[in-house]
Amino acid sequence: MDWGSNRMTGGFMGFCGLRRSVQSVAIGVVLFAAYSVLRERATLGKSTSVCTFSGIYNFGDSNSDTGSASAALGRVPPPYGRTFFGKPSGRYSDGRLIIDFIAEELGFPYLRAYLDSFGVDFRHGANFASSGSTIQHLDANLCGAGFSPFSLDVQLLQFEQFKARSIESNSQGSESFSKALFTMDSGQNDLHAGLISMNEEQVKADVPRILDQFSVALEKLYKLGARAFWIHNTGPIGCLPYFIFRHKAKPNSTDPNSCIKSYNEVAQEFNKQLKDKMMSLRSQLQDAMLVYVDIYSVKYSLVSDGKNNGFPDPVGYCCGRLGVVECGEKAMFNGTEVYGDSCSNPLEYISWDSIHCTEAANKWISHRILDGSFSEPKISIAEACFKTL
Repeated sequence: MDWGSNRMTGGFMGFCGLRRSVQSVAIGVVLFAAYSVLRERATLGKSTSVCTFSGIYNFGDSNSDTGSASAALGRVPPPYGRTFFGKPSGRYSDGRLIIDFIAEELGFPYLRAYLDSFGVDFRHGANFASSGSTIQHLDANLCGAGFSPFSLDVQLLQFEQFKARSIESNSQGSESFSKALFTMDSGQNDLHAGLISMNEEQVKADVPRILDQFSVALEKLYKLGARAFWIHNTGPIGCLPYFIFRHKAKPNSTDPNSCIKSYNEVAQEFNKQLKDKMMSLRSQLQDAMLVYVDIYSVKYSLVSDGKNNGFPDPVGYCCGRLGVVECGEKAMFNGTEVYGDSCSNPLEYISWDSIHCTEAANKWISHRILDGSFSEPKISIAEACFKTL
């Protein structure tokens, strides 16, 4: 990110006979300069000369994992990646994720996973997100439920080491980290973990503890030099096919979109407290830009109006068969081996494998959040570097 701004300078003519002309020219130059600055700020998303990031560092779970879990815990199998990459790319989708569209928007290559050591270039940032990760530190209960060992605090330890070694090797200066964008998408798995072990009210009561740990993570990143943050809240977990399929239907338990109301209320409470936490942190970290992005509203609007946006079955999914076989896996069913293949038209689905979005949905969502329409404050992702100008 280049925090410098274009400056306009003009010469001075000291001839008395030209004083009035000079004054007119000077006024014109000042007005033109002011217009230019305003115009550049208004068109920031299209300009790279005023305010650009040095790179992107991402933290989170499978919604933004570009290869960490695949590199450390076993490769993501086909048909993942079939739509865009033509093969598995470490992403839990048929193609690009929101973090990929963020990279495109800012003119960077797609982020490579920190844990992927094969032919990786980290000059434009790194991705520490890992599928199955939580904000809270992994304990015996979370481990037993199958969640990732690479929780948010571990991801921060990885970043701390990455930064130190980058500076030691002279591959990056310390100032490049303060000019980078830090993106975060965590929390869905914490709610998932709670919902499989507690009732909804107990999960809500546990939200402050989880967000206290998230706050500690943000403050640590700040101490490590981070200044620009782009933070996603959690989506409508009650609209995921995975939970709809497994939820024991009760009278009036679902909304008109077939989403589980009580699960979405848990997500809404998490998001409310996350937003409050961001407001508190802004008063403490006054030279940082913390942008809160309302992913929940965008995703829920997509489900609500899916049919009009090219998704005829908003709570359906494309790959695998719930209760029978996972996407890309093989299993025995009624004495016959079955394969979790994908549908032939993933562009018409919001959900790829009952939990993760398709590329089509990720693209739709990205187009609505990157301009700042669903952000607090309402600025585009490129403008997140203006705070410290």
